Amino acid sequence: MDEPIGLIAGGGQFPLLFARAAREAGRRVVAIGHRGETDPGLETEVHILYWVKLGQLGRIIKCFHREQVRQTVFCGTITKTRIFRDVLPDLKGLVLWKKIDRHQDDAILRAVAGALEDEGIEVLPSTCYLKHLFFPRGILSRKKPTSEQMDDIRFGWSIAREMGRLDIGQCVVVRDRTVLAVEAIEGTDSAIRRGGELAGSGAVVVKLKKPGQDFRFDLPATGLGTIETLAAVRGAVLAVEAGQSLVFDREEMIRAADRAGLVVVGLNDEDLDLPGSGP
Repeated sequence: MDEPIGLIAGGGQFPLLFARAAREAGRRVVAIGHRGETDPGLETEVHILYWVKLGQLGRIIKCFHREQVRQTVFCGTITKTRIFRDVLPDLKGLVLWKKIDRHQDDAILRAVAGALEDEGIEVLPSTCYLKHLFFPRGILSRKKPTSEQMDDIRFGWSIAREMGRLDIGQCVVVRDRTVLAVEAIEGTDSAIRRGGELAGSGAVVVKLKKPGQDFRFDLPATGLGTIETLAAVRGAVLAVEAGQSLVFDREEMIRAADRAGLVVVGLNDEDLDLPGSGP
């Protein structure tokens, strides 16, 4: 096999998909799992799995040095509300935490990536072996958006872009050009539930990357769970930025959307006659 690649794993299926793809590419996968987040089944997909608690940066670095890891990726989710109750940093993690002036997604992840690279561990894009997971452009569902829904998508797109610029979240819920919910620390599904309940029915969900999104981590993602949540609140539309976000279980997701009569569409700025977000 080629040289090992590190995998700093959160929750969900993304770490497992990455591990399989990296192994197929001939890489030996050295994984770091987070207790309470990472699927224990990851152990069967990697060469070796070390467990850490949230904030144990020093242990991650020691494990990677032990295994001669010089490249790594971040994959999977971390429940963001845990930063208020479950962070148990070691000394290196505590020192880094105190240096970060804003405890928001990008600031935290960029700081951790910087600390790893200071130790000679390059952080690669999480999609380096999974390009096929990018959300495609076009209408994926049988149902097409109405002109009124396109107006809501266009409105929500501009709001979501500004929220992303402030590093608040990647998703907004709108109806009739009214903002019903903005994703913050609670995550996409909670934002959809909150906004969908306020809408009563017909909610339009828009999810896109932040301006200047670092493709090494925290890419927006949707999947079957997103559709199930939207259907549960009698929502209407899921609009996602094509080529800039991930989609899991695509076929199953679209089947569920069609059963629920939902619109699922991948768009970009040009489709909506909006100015580009820049690099």
